[in-house]
Amino acid sequence: MQITEQQLWQKFRRLPPDKQEEIFHLVEEIEEHTPKKPRRNPIGLCANLGVSISAEEIDEARKEMWGNFPRDDF
Repeated sequence: MQITEQQLWQKFRRLPPDKQEEIFHLVEEIEEHTPKKPRRNPIGLCANLGVSISAEEIDEARKEMWGNFPRDDF
């Protein structure tokens, strides 16, 4: 059985305030003990795209981008 948000909300509103508070604290406790989704490693985000860039290609792109960047010599 799948409970909808509306069904849950209707039942919650029918409870007295002290029971609503109890439910609120119970939900907070459940949230604290629920494992969070691990963050994906940014290195692997594009792995399924079949893109392969070598270190030499990265160096060349950096030279192209920053080659004419003004430098202050001290």
